[in-house]
Amino acid sequence: MEEQVNRLVEKTWGKTSLATTVTSRLNALHGKETPIAAYIPMDGYHYSRAHLSSMPDPENAHARRGAAFTFDGSAFLALVKNIRQPLSASSKTLYAPSFDHAKKDPVEDEIEIAPSSRIVVFEGNYLSLGTGEWKEAAEVMDELWFVEVDFDTAGKRLVPRHVKAGIAPNEEEAWKRVRENDLVNGQEIVESRLKVDELIISTEDGRWAPKD
Repeated sequence: MEEQVNRLVEKTWGKTSLATTVTSRLNALHGKETPIAAYIPMDGYHYSRAHLSSMPDPENAHARRGAAFTFDGSAFLALVKNIRQPLSASSKTLYAPSFDHAKKDPVEDEIEIAPSSRIVVFEGNYLSLGTGEWKEAAEVMDELWFVEVDFDTAGKRLVPRHVKAGIAPNEEEAWKRVRENDLVNGQEIVESRLKVDELIISTEDGRWAPKD
């Protein structure tokens, strides 16, 4: 199995592709009807737009959506701690929020984490951030993997995504958001990153690109 995971690491396109592919492959290798691995994206822990509007500086909160302070780190930490509780016959299914990109808000209790899920693969920007609740959550994880991409490539990937998702009306505005928000967040992640177990270089391999 290690050789197969290494192959995924070496050929990965991005963090979401890596997380979903590793999860699917683990379940395939398990070879049983009940999945052994679950995939949990961090997107569901975005604060809602209503919550951002209630912050002391709502204009900045909306403009910086995607920064660490616009996520509910406390709720994420609570989920991680619940998952780490010892399993027993009375263990219940846990639930995590998802994110509705059409509504641009999280959806509570959308992702099921069954007691049979012995491996949980989390995916998100701040999972190795060495501050606050993110650091606490990272410290109880078995492994941290970090997908590294240069800022220029990251910007070129983000611009079309922002336009497609309706976050920006055109490429010019998308680049403005990338420079003023996404790359600022990226710099914080790089500067405050904890020691990781695997460093993965994200490459432009079309076979691993997200499907439209």
